[in-house]
Parts: sequence; structure tokens; C-alpha cells
Amino acid sequence: MKKLAFDVVVQKDESGGYIGFVPSLPGCHTQGETLEELLKNVEEAIELYLETLGKDEKSEAFRAAQSVLGLQRVEVHA
Repeated sequence: MKKLAFDVVVQKDESGGYIGFVPSLPGCHTQGETLEELLKNVEEAIELYLETLGKDEKSEAFRAAQSVLGLQRVEVHA
């Protein structure tokens, strides 16, 4: 089976844990108490998400995963 890479956005939550979501897979998100736990949970969430997709949907998800360029912080005056 081919290994695929997906970008994950990680944020701290209000309780000190972590939240992770996968921009190229809408609705694919999870959380964990530690960063290690979060990454394990994200891997599982991605695998489960991909299991729900049909062949054409999977192909589109794989293309979308390659289109994420990264995260950029933008400062604005507020």
C-alpha cells in the first residue's frame, strides 16, 4: 500500500490539549491531550476518513492533499 502525506493544522485548545484538522479533507479533525496523542489520533482520523470515500473521491482527496502549500501568519492592525 502506498504511503500518503497530508498537512495537518495543529492548535492548542483552552484546556491545554491539542486540536488537529486536515485542510484537504473537509470535516477531518480530532484532538489529543498531548501532541503525540494528537498525531496518533490524526493518523487514525485520516485513515477512517479515506475508508468512507469512493475511488473517485479518494483520487480527488489525494490531489487536494498535494495542493496545500503551507501555513502563513498574517499580521493586521486591529
